Amino acid sequence: MRILHTMLRVGDLERSLRFYTEVLGMRLLRRKDYPEGRFTLAFVGYGEESEHAVLELTYNWDVDRYDLGNGFGHIAIGVEDIHATCEAIRARGGKIVREPGPMKHGSTVIAFVEDPDGYRIELIERP
Repeated sequence: MRILHTMLRVGDLERSLRFYTEVLGMRLLRRKDYPEGRFTLAFVGYGEESEHAVLELTYNWDVDRYDLGNGFGHIAIGVEDIHATCEAIRARGGKIVREPGPMKHGSTVIAFVEDPDGYRIELIERP
């Protein structure tokens, strides 16, 4: 068994696709409209779905905003150089909401970025 994807509901699909592809460097893997259901699914990731877990961005045509609630935490992405990654994200218009530094009560270096819908993405520096 393996994780296939994580689904996020987004209020503006084009804005979200720009963020995940242009700011975070993922690729659009596939996209399909479902006119009868009035929704679109777009899958983005760093590698092919056959090998990697990906994100499914679900856009319901009649909804432009979601309440994130308090149950969802974050998505985590491993990076080699967290400071350079944060600067690149910032230069591409991304919003860093926690600057790089050691995690509270630990030594792992982390940072957080926020996507256009308010979802948090944790960056974890990996050796």
